[in-house]
Amino acid sequence: MKKKLDALWQRLRGTNPKVSDQRLRGIGGVRLVISDVDGVLTDGSMYYTENGDEMKRFHTYDGMAFNLLRDKGIKTALITSEDTNMVANRARKLKIDYLYQGRRHGGKLSAIEEICRKENITLREVIYIGDDINCREALQAVGFAFCPANALPDIKALPNVIQLEKRGGEGAVREMYERFLRPQIDPLP
Repeated sequence: MKKKLDALWQRLRGTNPKVSDQRLRGIGGVRLVISDVDGVLTDGSMYYTENGDEMKRFHTYDGMAFNLLRDKGIKTALITSEDTNMVANRARKLKIDYLYQGRRHGGKLSAIEEICRKENITLREVIYIGDDINCREALQAVGFAFCPANALPDIKALPNVIQLEKRGGEGAVREMYERFLRPQIDPLP
């Protein structure tokens, strides 16, 4: 039995030496998962048509991760500096509980605190996935902070941030769910 548990913890930790067993064990109490959009749910690129219409590419793996979270009773949110109909449409399609757009200069953390008040939960019960300097405050404040592989070096260097193997737009939210959260809330395969 001990060998199985050790193997499970090794799988959960992956290759990130900053992740401790104690820190992972608390992740099962998460009640809210929040993601940035550009650089996490997308690769951070902006595509424009000749007419000036903006397009973004989202990965279906992340969409399924939000469905799985909802099925487990975990609230979800997207918080982004941009303000677009495209993101609103994606959030609506995925049935995201909270969408905050146009949040800059500390606005992401204030949005998280507002959601926590509405849901009567603490920051310790929150996962946030971010990739850029405008995510720093949020990443430092929540109970569990993650970043995709393509996050800025300053974000990867934060002591509490767990770096994922997937890049933004390639299923980073799904990786967080499968590697770190699911084994704690639904340990049987």
